[in-house]
Amino acid sequence: MLVPDKSFKSQLKRILGFTPKHYDLYQLALIHKSASGRYSKNHDIHNERLEFLGDAILGSIVAETLYCEFPDRDEGFLTQLRSKIVNRDTLKQIAYKMGIGEMIITKLTKDNHKALFGNALEALIGAIYLDGGYKKTRKFILKKILNDHVDLKKLALTEVDFKSRIIEWGQKFKKDVNFTCKEQLNGGLKDAVFVSHLFIFDDIVGMGMGKSKKEAEQNAARQAIQSIGIQ
Repeated sequence: MLVPDKSFKSQLKRILGFTPKHYDLYQLALIHKSASGRYSKNHDIHNERLEFLGDAILGSIVAETLYCEFPDRDEGFLTQLRSKIVNRDTLKQIAYKMGIGEMIITKLTKDNHKALFGNALEALIGAIYLDGGYKKTRKFILKKILNDHVDLKKLALTEVDFKSRIIEWGQKFKKDVNFTCKEQLNGGLKDAVFVSHLFIFDDIVGMGMGKSKKEAEQNAARQAIQSIGIQ
């Protein structure tokens, strides 16, 4: 059984803003798989299950917040904005500012593995949920993540270049990424729309529509990124 020391408890309470009930959950949340054998011969002692849980909860609460904050914006905008908040780079910066990075137990070099920070933050959210329930988790995410570290209005004005992201991913993993784009009449009206399909090798993995070729390709790339699970 994990037994956190006084220093860990003090740092944790500073990060959370409340006193936890089960400190061992939070220590587990900060153990990376590379250090899973440090506390016992059981190599299942690491944060991946809590990370899975926290990722789902974070995405849900962020989605709810954006839905209420931007009542006039469509699903594509909300999806894009959520992606900006929960991506690995953003979560790394938030975790670093919160002081989570110095508490992560790992055998890896933290500076070279940016996913460590975001994964630990998600695992911490999973621990809060198991320890204190949904309301406490929601309060933590709204106050400690969104209110303290995310400017929603400013973020809404910046554009994520999904097309560049998936092309870079294809180059990195040697995947053949191609787009097709055709102009189509919109229901017999004078206005035309563009329809784009994104292929990885010969498989269609994304489809998007837009008023311009650029918008259609961006939407196709966004759908493909979601489908593949690119962070």
